[in-house]
Amino acid sequence: MNIATMPEAVIARAAAHNTSGGSIGAILMDIGRLTPEAAERILKVQKESGLRFGDAAIKLGLLTEMDVRFALSRQFDYPNLAPGDKSVSEEVVAAFKPYSPAVERLRALRSQLMLRCFDLDDESRGDKRSLAIVSPEQGEGRSFLAANLAVVFSQLGERTLLIDADLRHPRQHELFHLENPSGLSAILSGRANMDEAIQRIPNLLGLSVLPAGVVPPNPQELLSRPAFSNLLQAAQERFDIVLIDTPDGSRSADVETIVTRAGAALAVSRKHFTSTRRLQSMVDALRQAGSPVVGVVLNEF
Repeated sequence: MNIATMPEAVIARAAAHNTSGGSIGAILMDIGRLTPEAAERILKVQKESGLRFGDAAIKLGLLTEMDVRFALSRQFDYPNLAPGDKSVSEEVVAAFKPYSPAVERLRALRSQLMLRCFDLDDESRGDKRSLAIVSPEQGEGRSFLAANLAVVFSQLGERTLLIDADLRHPRQHELFHLENPSGLSAILSGRANMDEAIQRIPNLLGLSVLPAGVVPPNPQELLSRPAFSNLLQAAQERFDIVLIDTPDGSRSADVETIVTRAGAALAVSRKHFTSTRRLQSMVDALRQAGSPVVGVVLNEF
């Protein structure tokens, strides 16, 4: 086929691949953010002005800065979701806005946790451990933080598993828009295995989620079974990072059981909301039970 008979979309796509913008045009056409006609307009302005493909597109008002950053992330194998993608909740900001100040703070927290909890190069430690995300009350942002931390760990290239162990008010299946008939409760009750219950998150390579499953009548008893410890041990063998969403601290028996088996906890407080007394009480109780609390995070959202 010569170029005179090639379809217009193919011409525009080939041109976008052969400019200084690399494959930005093709990436954005693939997800429907750019038409072949618009790509041709951008290429014309790019040639006339000497701008980069993305800069020319923004100048014309055909793409946003977020569109261009999304394409650049795809070029450099930094997984995130396209603007308007409905596959996960907008609360999972790390999947949509990886360059925002909020996600920069999440990456800073990730760095601290890599040193304090997940130092994969520390051979002296010997064991691997999971990290439970805890807080004294409902509404403080445990699930939000757990979901977004899981995303930024997976963006680092770590095989990451997020477990929803809140068997009373689970949220991770809502945040990641997952089916929830089979999950942690089914595994602990012997009705499913890990392979059946763990779900990979499309377009966020390296991230898997184990939803809570059907809310059981006996969550504390299920979490106390040896099956939960066995599950965490198996997960630590298969994944680099294991994060656990938990019930609020008023369910102290649930939380202590989870954290004891996980090996470490990260406490969450919310600005103008969390009681300092209750937060300190929860942290003291966990430490007295022999569970290290690696830090306290202030949620400003």
